[in-house]
Amino acid sequence: MAEWVYPYGTAADGDWQVSLGAHDSSTRVEGWAHTGLKVATLAPGGSVSLDAAAEERIVVPLEGSFTVTVDGEEHELRGRRSVFHGATDVLYTGIGKAATVRTAGGGRVAVALAPAKAEYPTRLVRAEETPLELRGAGNCSRQVHNFGTPAALEADRFIVCEVITPAGNWSSYPPHKHDEEKDGETALEEIYYFETRLAEGSPVPAGSPAGTDPLGYVRVSASDERPIDICGEVRTGDVVLVPYGWHGPAMAAPGYDMYYLNVMAGPGRVREWLISDDEHHGWVRTTWEGVDVDPRLPFTA
Repeated sequence: MAEWVYPYGTAADGDWQVSLGAHDSSTRVEGWAHTGLKVATLAPGGSVSLDAAAEERIVVPLEGSFTVTVDGEEHELRGRRSVFHGATDVLYTGIGKAATVRTAGGGRVAVALAPAKAEYPTRLVRAEETPLELRGAGNCSRQVHNFGTPAALEADRFIVCEVITPAGNWSSYPPHKHDEEKDGETALEEIYYFETRLAEGSPVPAGSPAGTDPLGYVRVSASDERPIDICGEVRTGDVVLVPYGWHGPAMAAPGYDMYYLNVMAGPGRVREWLISDDEHHGWVRTTWEGVDVDPRLPFTA
């Protein structure tokens, strides 16, 4: 299922180290229609440009701070030290608008996108406005920044959030799906963009190459007759596409924290994240009752 998994560098396009699902992406994914992602690493003083297109976009600093110019107006995104240092300012650009993203100090930036038709205004969402959710409990605890969800952002098609999973924890669990339009479920494609790091305070023995290979694992499997079978390692810069099927868990290996940016959208009438749990594993949610959230959370600046 190589068409659904893109290790770092395999979906690069010009200035973008990741360019998937955009109107101008050179990498074409058969059957992929509703979501897209671009990621760029910029040197100090660097910039990237996005031309006007029928795509709604949200600019997400991953590392560093950025200035985004839309319709001649500059928007300052204060950014962050890394994705493991709390929420960041993000900018929703709306559709049909060219944008330039530049940085004085260098950094890494993501642009989540979706083909769209309805117009919504450009909006700067500050870090302090971002809804922070601590989801799950125990070793299923994770931190979610819901800056691009229906409750937080007016938009046409996409739902965008980011998740931080502490070392040794499981997220996107129990396995769930959103691949049908029916009562209690919406059909949504989903993109996972991953970053990993050596967890702070991890005791690395003398002589070990500290932090040289932070990794995690991800699982996607079939929910019906459509074949999909993904179970593999992920590292910083890797992308996994979920066109359908059960997905989860996303596992942060012991010693390594995991981050992922989620981009979801679909053909349905309603912009809403409605899921069905895998009937074999949904019971796990009941075990969280009365269990504390992992004390390492929340990760902040």
